[in-house]
Amino acid sequence: MSVPPEETELKFLCEPADVETVLAAAPEGEDGAVDLSAIYFDTPERRLRELGAGLRIRQEPQGRRQTLKTGKGLRRQEFEIAVEGDQPDAAHHPLRELLGKDHINRLEPLFAVQVRRRLRTLVWEGAEIELALDEGEILAGGRRSSLCEVELELKRGDAGALFSLARHLFEAAPLYLSFQTKADQGFALVADEDDAHHHAPAGLAPGMTAAAAFQAIARGALAQIAANGLILRGGSDAPEALHQLRVAVRRLRSAMSTFKDLVADPRLDTLKGELKWLAGACDEARNLDVFLAETYRPAAQGTAAIHGLADLGQALETARGKAHALARGAVASTRFRALLLELYAWIETGEWLARLSDGGGPATAFAAEALGARRRKLAKRGRGLMALSDSQRHQVRIQAKKLRYAAEAFRPLLKDKAARRLIKKTKALQAALGALNDGATAEALLTSLDLDGPALYAAGHLAGELATDRDGRLRVAAKAWSAYCEADNAW
Repeated sequence: MSVPPEETELKFLCEPADVETVLAAAPEGEDGAVDLSAIYFDTPERRLRELGAGLRIRQEPQGRRQTLKTGKGLRRQEFEIAVEGDQPDAAHHPLRELLGKDHINRLEPLFAVQVRRRLRTLVWEGAEIELALDEGEILAGGRRSSLCEVELELKRGDAGALFSLARHLFEAAPLYLSFQTKADQGFALVADEDDAHHHAPAGLAPGMTAAAAFQAIARGALAQIAANGLILRGGSDAPEALHQLRVAVRRLRSAMSTFKDLVADPRLDTLKGELKWLAGACDEARNLDVFLAETYRPAAQGTAAIHGLADLGQALETARGKAHALARGAVASTRFRALLLELYAWIETGEWLARLSDGGGPATAFAAEALGARRRKLAKRGRGLMALSDSQRHQVRIQAKKLRYAAEAFRPLLKDKAARRLIKKTKALQAALGALNDGATAEALLTSLDLDGPALYAAGHLAGELATDRDGRLRVAAKAWSAYCEADNAW
């Protein structure tokens, strides 16, 4: 496939009531408005979505245009041609090359997008930027969803100007960074998806530089944070979305640690600290979710009557409601909005990039060195596992988690079978150590509730059961450690 034109663009979610405020805050420029109507296509198996691509035919003032977009993040590839009708031109070479002959003739219309687009072409810090404010809806069968977005597209100049303009607009209205394209939103509507967003492979490939590998991993984690933050801001408790947001934060912090020598610059520690704040704002809610699901509810559904269990349940649910409200407040805050934007700016335009003459060298070599260092650190921490304290075993679990995240991210660059075995055994070790940590966390959680009377009695009963099972969990952890130590390196 030939090298296509790229669009360099930032996208934000916006409330309709704030559109005029955003426009008023933007620098003056050449204004325009247009009504746009597009139909999006894919195969029955959703092959384009699987490939991270989107295909549409859009009615524009100049006529119909077929657009194929590929890639994720700040810079995406875009292939456009004029077409006559409402069916994709299967002869378009980039589309044929992407889909292959087995899929090209199986494209079908899936959903439509109708928007009123207000445009302003402006100059900011020497860069020419197109500001687009889209209001409209997505229609799929009998379902529809509204959309309101602000897009900043770089037409000429430095990408840093996009982030600078975004910071300026942030002062005027609550804009939330988004990585979901209109195609993503349409696919979700077609499938009636409103679930939490889980980790997706970063798409590393041999030939990548280490810097490009880090950017791909970090973008994926940041997109997962943004998507789950949107769900949490919806207003109701969303335990899985909260969990997946925390997972994404941990993955991003782990990547920053793994690539530390490569990406170290004046912003790194500040950004890691802000991610730690975000995770901390969600910790209590997650701990309560886990305790209720794995300890309290099984006890409540059991045959044994435990005095005060209902009182304990009421206290737990009250605490859980407050903790989830705290987490929702965090992801709705100005601090959260600023964190997402500053992280993205750092990933794409940070000072660390300027000092890399060769992109940090080949990603494959970097992966081998990084994973070797992770395994050595885990071996040192885990020596004498059974005799370690709870806090020391918790540190072993953290190192196992970092190794697993790194191995999963680097997997396309590794020996496949060995990588799968290493990931499987590291994940099992992490889970076994996590079960031990959950027991210690549960005791601290129950103490923090300041219980009395029957609820305190029930809490003591459950804490006693967890303590009784501790030796069994230790044996499982020891077995998992032995199995992990037998895993070969995958590079």
